Amino acid sequence: MKNISATLAIVWRIAAPYFRSEDKWVGRGLLAVVVAMELVLVAINVLLNQWQNRFYSALQAYDLPEFIKEVWVFLGLAFTFVALAVYKLYLNQWLQIRWRQWLTQHYLGEWLDGATHYRMQLKGDAADNPDQRITEDVKTFVEQTLTIGLGLLSSVVTLASFVVILWGLSYKAPLYIYGTDIVVPGFLVWAAVAYAIAGTALTHWIGAPLINLNFEQQRYEADFRFNLIRVRENSEQIALLKGEGAERGRLLQRFGFVIGNWYAIMSRTKRLTAFTASYGQAATIFPYVMVAPAYFAKRIQLGDMMQTGSAFGSVQDALSFFVTAYRSLAEWRSVIARLDGFEMSVSAAAPGAALEPTIDVTPSKGKAIALEQLLVKLPNGAPLVAANAFTIQPSERVLVTGPSGSGKSTLFRAIAGVWPFGTGTVAIPATSKLMMLPQRPYFPIGPLGDAVIYPAEHGSIPPEKIRDALVAVGMPRLAERLDEDGHWNRTLSLGEQQRLGLARALLHVPDYLFLDEATASLDEPSEDRLYRLLTEKLPQATIVSIGHRSTLDTFHTRKVSLVKDDEIHVLGKAGEPAPEPSAAR
Repeated sequence: MKNISATLAIVWRIAAPYFRSEDKWVGRGLLAVVVAMELVLVAINVLLNQWQNRFYSALQAYDLPEFIKEVWVFLGLAFTFVALAVYKLYLNQWLQIRWRQWLTQHYLGEWLDGATHYRMQLKGDAADNPDQRITEDVKTFVEQTLTIGLGLLSSVVTLASFVVILWGLSYKAPLYIYGTDIVVPGFLVWAAVAYAIAGTALTHWIGAPLINLNFEQQRYEADFRFNLIRVRENSEQIALLKGEGAERGRLLQRFGFVIGNWYAIMSRTKRLTAFTASYGQAATIFPYVMVAPAYFAKRIQLGDMMQTGSAFGSVQDALSFFVTAYRSLAEWRSVIARLDGFEMSVSAAAPGAALEPTIDVTPSKGKAIALEQLLVKLPNGAPLVAANAFTIQPSERVLVTGPSGSGKSTLFRAIAGVWPFGTGTVAIPATSKLMMLPQRPYFPIGPLGDAVIYPAEHGSIPPEKIRDALVAVGMPRLAERLDEDGHWNRTLSLGEQQRLGLARALLHVPDYLFLDEATASLDEPSEDRLYRLLTEKLPQATIVSIGHRSTLDTFHTRKVSLVKDDEIHVLGKAGEPAPEPSAAR
């Protein structure tokens, strides 16, 4: 019961926000109509149960007029049942897609808000494969929650309706043994309860391992699919290294986990199916065996016997809901666990969620970027870079140097506000616009024009300006291909991608432009031309570069180095004393 209560609490936490959202009235309305239809369907089943008594009694009495009348009654009930079933399914699916749409938008918003997705990766938490959580798990959660919820509601209402009928039939068809009536009030009800309890207990005992097995299957499937995508995305490097054999082995190893876990599911499902199928078959004949002595003693008619069998079956089915839906419940439980883990991981990685001190990136009224008491750490807590009373003034050209692994790129990430590990303050002018250009820029799959102006929206920058920027950075052959769809990170060389990244900077006109070896794949003459272009086109922008070439000195008015002091690198001016590590800490 503790596990059931905890699971229902998680379901409520995931499901309730939709029915309080901006789409709440449509969602609530659809749910109310679907529930009402489900209740009407149960009422029709009650009427059909009563119809069985009259129909079979007419057959036994050879009453043709009554028989014809009941056929027409059946046709009316059947037509109503079919119409309700069709529209209940239609409205259920309509509710599913609206609920899924809202939940997907909600999760995407939480995951992509404030670089949460990046911090989740840095933390290395348990929320593996967020793509699967937001696609398959959300879809399954919505479908299974409605299916299981409506099924449970139907079972409860069916139980309440048919228990009354079955209790009354227990008096009409009493327990009859060796010519003696044994009066047990509602004995057919108690027989159905005992049968269902025994079946539910055995089903849970046999099928409980399916919950964890389904959870692991989803994880193994997602891991295998993710690694296939990685091979596709890195096909060039794999081909150059002739790593096909190694990749095949790695992929088959991960697929082996899928197969192994699937065999375990097969074995457990075989046992569960064997029991539930036997349980269902026995339930077909069980009520007739119970009332057969009274029928053959001519204490009841055929109609009473058939109604008893139908009512018993309805009560038994309602009580056996967990038996028949166990596999769906096991899958549902695993999906709930995965979405709960995803929500917890998103909450833990959200901006401001950390309990320990973090780097505080705040807007300031000044005109310069100021680093105060900044200590950048690695995810394991080890100190990496320290900086104190360090400023980057407007229109400066700053070159940051230092040995590989000293934390230059990580320092940029801290200034951008996406690196949470550390302490101290980064003050950024409130009205300024920052842009970070990494060594390998990102371009979304789609039209070239949209890829270049990313993250700006389509149409926000005139095509003429995009063409001019492409020509300026030395990519005139792409200037007439703005509407062409492509996977630009795969089809362009790294040097061409870096040129497009600089074109993006020209179009966005940032106040502060951080170049993290953003021209490292270009030859020195090309790098020279592009830096001159930035100086010409962005005269008011502050440019901060990470680079190792001595030729970059010409384009920067200030050079600072990361100087190692004990186990930490301290940011200071080249040729001047660096800040004391103790002050930075």
